Amino acid sequence: MNGYVGHVLRVNLGESTWEKEPLKDEWISRYIGGVGMGYRYLIEELDPGIDPLGPENKMLFMTGPFTGTLIPTSSRLVVITKSPVNNTILLSHVGGSIAGEIKFAGYDAIILEGKAEKPVYLYVKDDAVEIRDAGGLWGKDVHETTQLIREESGDERVKVIGIGPAGENLVKFASLTTDSYHAAGRGGIGAVLGSKNVKAVAVRGTKGVQVKDMVGLLDYLKEIMEEQVLKKDHEWTWTDGTPFIVDMSQEVHVLPTRNFQDGQFEEAKKINSDAALAKGTKNRIACLACPLSCGRYYVKATGEVTERAQYETVALGASNCGIGDLDAVAEFSRLCNDLGMDTISAGNVIGFAMEMTEMDIHDFGVGFGDVDAYLQLTSDIAYRNGVGDELAEGVRSVAEKHGAENLAVEIKGLEFPGYDPRGSFGMALAYATSSRGACHQRAFVIEHEAFGEMEPCTFEGKAEQVIKGQNFTSVKESLLFCDFWRTSRRIYSKLFDLVTDYSFSYDDLVVAGERIWNLGRLFNVREGYRRKEDHLPDRMYDELGSGPATEAKMTREAYEASLSEYYELRGWDHEGIPTLDKLEELGLSEFADIVKEGAAK
Repeated sequence: MNGYVGHVLRVNLGESTWEKEPLKDEWISRYIGGVGMGYRYLIEELDPGIDPLGPENKMLFMTGPFTGTLIPTSSRLVVITKSPVNNTILLSHVGGSIAGEIKFAGYDAIILEGKAEKPVYLYVKDDAVEIRDAGGLWGKDVHETTQLIREESGDERVKVIGIGPAGENLVKFASLTTDSYHAAGRGGIGAVLGSKNVKAVAVRGTKGVQVKDMVGLLDYLKEIMEEQVLKKDHEWTWTDGTPFIVDMSQEVHVLPTRNFQDGQFEEAKKINSDAALAKGTKNRIACLACPLSCGRYYVKATGEVTERAQYETVALGASNCGIGDLDAVAEFSRLCNDLGMDTISAGNVIGFAMEMTEMDIHDFGVGFGDVDAYLQLTSDIAYRNGVGDELAEGVRSVAEKHGAENLAVEIKGLEFPGYDPRGSFGMALAYATSSRGACHQRAFVIEHEAFGEMEPCTFEGKAEQVIKGQNFTSVKESLLFCDFWRTSRRIYSKLFDLVTDYSFSYDDLVVAGERIWNLGRLFNVREGYRRKEDHLPDRMYDELGSGPATEAKMTREAYEASLSEYYELRGWDHEGIPTLDKLEELGLSEFADIVKEGAAK
């Protein structure tokens, strides 16, 4: 096959067996790859109601049709499973080089099923597959695990994605880390791998990826590199990186501050990109074949070199915790990457614990700005030591235990990312309707409102904007492009013609995006999700401490009206269940039983 390699590696951990099976290419023209194909496999292969941390759950490591080619920003991997946080369909992306290596080994996807009897790791070198003992790796951090696996294999080129102690201990926001600094972070995906007694997946590929028209592709890549990629819109990626968003968020009052009590942080200038550059950085960090190189190394005052924290880490691990010390935030980021935890949820949980402590609701031994306790608590959560054991269950669990739901900032149990939606109402609707819980990556409406030209503190026009973003993102994440390349479906269509044996017109991609989004919703409907789960936390109806939202406070009535508009535009009923007519329109009628059973309940 061109673009795709046509094979899936399926591993049965309980039986210690594996098989190489054909990719279900009849699904490609409908679901593309990546997220779309992953959703289709998972909804087919999982029974409803299974325990996400039980052996019945599966993990899918999915590549896309352009993975392993020279196409910029296409070296992404998506890991798909059922979420241990909230039973939703869960997708978590990661960059680096692991996706390309899986493709070079000859697989479009790796599917893990069952549970190993003892700790193991999967080792793949082209057609040679081994389920190796990981007893000596259990308890190690991700960086050390990677080095030990490479030593055992005798090949420094082996790419590794795996868990740290947080995943082993089933922390509900455990992540997967690869290439030291790249994480599939959200939704507890590391806990699922840990529940299967799998420490890591290690891959070495020596094959290539065949494309349909290499000469034409190279000519087109030269054109889009000049006109699309290496242009001023992307200049920030190699000058400032994502921390430049600190100043943008501070200016429009959406920077999470002290557990989302405010949208501005008085020490923002100590944690922005200028501060990071002034402190000293070394070289850039890039994913495979990516010219944008958005990451940088950071030199701490001690001389230690680590990764410069990305915006989401800074927003949740710095301002949200009252921390104005970049060295401390860099250490927080390093700990999370090595121990295997999502920095977004970890920063939320710690900020929440800080507010609960200061309000005398429960003493977690940490207050806003307390650097030493903040870093110690990060480690304690990963190892479930002391109060860390309780916090490892996430904000919703802790809030319910202590009656502090009014302080909890989460949707569907997933903690908020780095944009306070009280200053960007479209993000409120985007967070609430995201399939995995509060997520900024499915529809980044803030770029059009608080960071753009739309009025931010109104729901007018936001339902349509959210839907457009979600549908486009569904295509982008099925092709597995990075968010940072601002491009179009027309370019995707042209690339399909040059790389694969499939043809997707602009209109085909529009429909495919909507189809994939609806498929994710159908999975959640099957798990019992309805309108009541698409709600905002109580804090979002509190007045924001500063900014435009002080004059245009979000109300429940306005939000509910916008949610109803969203459902109507989607072709869903009042409870958020896709209608039979919508399924027929999108070619999803084979899932009509989910809709009928959902409506009956």
